[in-house]
Amino acid sequence: MRFRFCGDLDCPDWVLAEISILSKMTSVKMKLLCVQVIKDLIDEGIDYDKVYKLTADAKFETGDVKASIAALTFILSSAAKYSVGGESLSNELQQLGLPKEHAVSLCKSYSDNQEKLQQHFKIKSLRLSHLDSVEWRVDYILSSSELKEVNEPCVQLRMKVKNPDTEKVDPVVFTIAADKFSLLLHELKQADTVLSKLS
Repeated sequence: MRFRFCGDLDCPDWVLAEISILSKMTSVKMKLLCVQVIKDLIDEGIDYDKVYKLTADAKFETGDVKASIAALTFILSSAAKYSVGGESLSNELQQLGLPKEHAVSLCKSYSDNQEKLQQHFKIKSLRLSHLDSVEWRVDYILSSSELKEVNEPCVQLRMKVKNPDTEKVDPVVFTIAADKFSLLLHELKQADTVLSKLS
């Protein structure tokens, strides 16, 4: 069977195995566990003390707790990734064997946080470094310690690159031969042309 929250693919076997473990919890405690997993997904951190208290009644071992968190992480993040509605997710989870009250609890937490999850994933996905500035200098090398006569220009490049996560600007310095610099300049012009056509 294909499931929307799995990207219209079969549900992974390991998630199916964890559904029976999740069913051992009460639906109320499962909802509270979902809240902890959602906090972890949006980088607010998970409170493992709370998690172990929530799973204590079901007599979960450490492996069961980790497996439950992994399954809920997969279900919640995949559902948000594929923009699956709460009701649709609830139906699919019931088809996989999760009791109705558990599915409803999970989906209530998911629906309350779906937009927040999607927004967080959008911010975190495909973050590229940003070129802040470029400084360059051409040196003409007459000779070196290894060769008596070189007579070749080379380009000293200093690029300042901004890290998208930290906003810190780091310098990247390197030397490039004149022919390779010409090739780099040509490819950058081609890339600029393509980008201007797309925008």
